[in-house]
Amino acid sequence: MFERPDAGERAILVHLNLQVGQEDLDELKELTKSAGAQPIHVVTGSRHRPDPKYFVGIGKLDELKSAIAEHEADIVIVNHPLSPSQERNLEKALEVRVVDRNGLILDIFAQRAQTFEGKLQVELAQLKHLSTRLIRGWTHLERQKGGIGLRGPGETQLETDRRLLAVRIKQIQQRLEKVQKQRHQGRGKRKKAEIPAVSLVGYTNAGKSTLFNTLTGADIYVADQLFATLDPTLRHLPLGNSGEVILADTVGFIRHLPHELVAAFRSTLQEASEADLLLHVIDAHAEDRDDTIFQVNQVLEDIDAGKIPQLRVFNKIDLLEGVSPHIDYDAGGKPVSVWICAQTGDGCELLQQALTEFFLGSKVIRKCYLSADQAGLKAKWFGLVRFIDESVNDHGDCELTIEIDKKHLGLLKDIKAEEVA
Repeated sequence: MFERPDAGERAILVHLNLQVGQEDLDELKELTKSAGAQPIHVVTGSRHRPDPKYFVGIGKLDELKSAIAEHEADIVIVNHPLSPSQERNLEKALEVRVVDRNGLILDIFAQRAQTFEGKLQVELAQLKHLSTRLIRGWTHLERQKGGIGLRGPGETQLETDRRLLAVRIKQIQQRLEKVQKQRHQGRGKRKKAEIPAVSLVGYTNAGKSTLFNTLTGADIYVADQLFATLDPTLRHLPLGNSGEVILADTVGFIRHLPHELVAAFRSTLQEASEADLLLHVIDAHAEDRDDTIFQVNQVLEDIDAGKIPQLRVFNKIDLLEGVSPHIDYDAGGKPVSVWICAQTGDGCELLQQALTEFFLGSKVIRKCYLSADQAGLKAKWFGLVRFIDESVNDHGDCELTIEIDKKHLGLLKDIKAEEVA
């Protein structure tokens, strides 16, 4: 068995055209660059179904060997998920490190994680991925322990490592449960304060973080690479005289996001699944725009966020000819999409206008008259209504102009109130 190199940056990419589960070659190149590797050669081919032993056929395997020798490559990246046995057989035949698409994405996530929760989630996903691949590349793991002081029940090194992995996975899951409880408490406080939650979602590299920085004045990391942002960031976003919302920037989605990542990042993705509104950021200039929209909606379904209202934000309109910032409305006069350029800020005021119109659709303005013995109601309303104006009339009554959600109109049933046009 070959000795694995500690690192490898010169990568040969393998991309097969299969009948189902087709991946994108350009996306693989971007993923490879995002991981810090250099794609130096691409091997392509077509098959009706993957070879059960090597994933590629024998002829393509010989082509890979020649390409590795010619380009002095030290890693092969396959644009498809590999079974543990396929990955092991390829490494043995090619004598270089082999990484499949899921392993590549996990590696990128490991580089991007900054927060304690993010690092735990990445480690959990990596350990689950590794637990089925312990045998590959290290033959000593199959040997029985032996020698003075090591004789015992006959547990192999491989079994020991699997047991230690299981213990570590359990520890991480317990820690994540605590973090998840803290996040749940934070969401509960925001809901109690009646502050709407808005989550930015979209395909990776669509411009979510740039838009987040433009709207909130934050300074989160932005780069022209896949998965530049991993950990969620929350900020208050004022909407003029119409209150405010909590805006959350979340991890970008990608087609066929590995199930390990969806499971491990479920607590982070809850920022999207528990939002009142999703801002679906779309690269308006992308050739596969419709496909990325479909892929994002698929991931939203996987995290139980498919039924949350969406406002589509078509970004990067500066790359389109004849398109200016504007809002599209449905037949009922509700905003459904906004066309903007997050980098220049063009149209961002229209996006804030659309957010205001969306959330004000369920709110009304009322003028209330409170007698002296009803003054205590103001304290009970705090957090449930927005106070616009307050004065005292000649009769000593308190005149309040408030903005209130229609679902809370029951608060006004025992007082004198009138609608304000």
